[in-house]
Amino acid sequence: VFVISHGWHTGIALPAQWLTAKIPVLKKRFEGARYLEVGWGDEAFYQSEEFAFNIAARAALWPTDAVVHVVELPVSPESYFVESEVVMLCASAAQLHALTAFIERSFARDAGDNIISRQRGIYGNSQFYAGAGDFHLFNTCNKWTANGLQSLGMDINPAFKFTADSIMAYLAAGEGASKAKPTQASCQ
Repeated sequence: VFVISHGWHTGIALPAQWLTAKIPVLKKRFEGARYLEVGWGDEAFYQSEEFAFNIAARAALWPTDAVVHVVELPVSPESYFVESEVVMLCASAAQLHALTAFIERSFARDAGDNIISRQRGIYGNSQFYAGAGDFHLFNTCNKWTANGLQSLGMDINPAFKFTADSIMAYLAAGEGASKAKPTQASCQ
């Protein structure tokens, strides 16, 4: 499992087969993917091609609809995101099941229990989908990532993880990594 900081936003990457087993439509959309990076955020701001203060302010101050961004990674996240900070975590199969269940619950569903496709993603082979829950100042992309880390069994308090830096500092310190462990070595 990988946590990626894109400066202001964090995402989670994992081997594609774990997520496509839970959400088979992603296997068809991202056929041949080695890894999938997943992020969650405000629908208008996340899908915007350039920064707009009014959209950012609305996202922070009022509950807004969320989206999930899924990106196909043909190589490891460290190789794909060479300009970003990437932390690798070693996780067991049980932890991966818990994480994929958490990510699966992040997608909104239609009446037929299908995930809802939105516009094409913002980089690489990627796609936006309707997200579950509301985005607001106290429920951000970074809190979503913290909740994902918590699903792995990490002792992280999502309530105070508002910034990408707070997520990456937590991982760098190795705090609460009782189950999933940050590592520089390969996972065995």
